[in-house]
Amino acid sequence: MEAMALKKYIRSSPRKMRLVIDMIRGKRADEALTILRFANKMAAKDAEMVLRSAIGNLNFKTKDEGGYIDEVDIIVKGCWVNQGPTMKRIRPAPMGRAFRIRKRTHHLTIVVAESMVA
Repeated sequence: MEAMALKKYIRSSPRKMRLVIDMIRGKRADEALTILRFANKMAAKDAEMVLRSAIGNLNFKTKDEGGYIDEVDIIVKGCWVNQGPTMKRIRPAPMGRAFRIRKRTHHLTIVVAESMVA
């Protein structure tokens, strides 16, 4: 069984989030949460929040069947970052020119699944 969590329009560049996501891909959920807790990146807070949501979604699905899955038995099956819309701003420059500022956003998706090894 697997579950997914998605957070959209996160206000940081997708490139910065991919650095964090690559650290947890394929790991156990408890290990991934520990990595995100002690990662020295601002993007790790958003990733941890989405991972906790995905774990909660999986537990909610199994609760309907009368079970509970511990974080040790959950793995991060997949996670990816997609580019969101870019807000464009103008900054004044010398001699009447204007420089464009691109404020990037992204969408983060994390999929967790039950570990098949028991």
